[in-house]
Amino acid sequence: MSHQDPRDELVGHLPAMRAFALSLTRNGAQADDLVQDTVVKAWTNFDKFKPGTNLRAWLFTILRNTFYSGRRKAQREVADVDGVFTASLAEKPAHDGRLQMNDFLRAFAALPDEQREALALVGASGFSYEEAAGMCGVAIGTIKSRANRARVRLAELLELDDEDGLGMTDEATMAVLAAQGGSHL
Repeated sequence: MSHQDPRDELVGHLPAMRAFALSLTRNGAQADDLVQDTVVKAWTNFDKFKPGTNLRAWLFTILRNTFYSGRRKAQREVADVDGVFTASLAEKPAHDGRLQMNDFLRAFAALPDEQREALALVGASGFSYEEAAGMCGVAIGTIKSRANRARVRLAELLELDDEDGLGMTDEATMAVLAAQGGSHL
């Protein structure tokens, strides 16, 4: 059985890769750099990709590993300690949906890396618990636990009641997501 060249499928995975990179980096420019680095690594290592396996999972694994390698390097660096640059990036929201989205993004950014990653993979990127566990190199139960703890913590940070839930389906929020081309996680 012949398989299509995975290089031909790469472009179709870029939006999901950028969304995942945004969830990890919490910065658009860094996310774009991370996706670019991932594409370069994938392109130069396509000979190591096993045809017939999950290309998206392979790309997400490269992206995740690239992110954490960069984090390990960054731990030895000191940048923007007093937060002056970060504070200058604030922007006044345009409407209520934007405010809600900003509240969500702030709460999402406050989650520990492992919980944010699990929620982004399972909740936003649509990977199964099994696929996410494989990409992260942990047990399925660990991914389920991390995702659940992330959901509970988000509800606490956003001060949601049991009836409120985490569904961001109000019209204003959905308009923001649609204008940005999909999920902003």
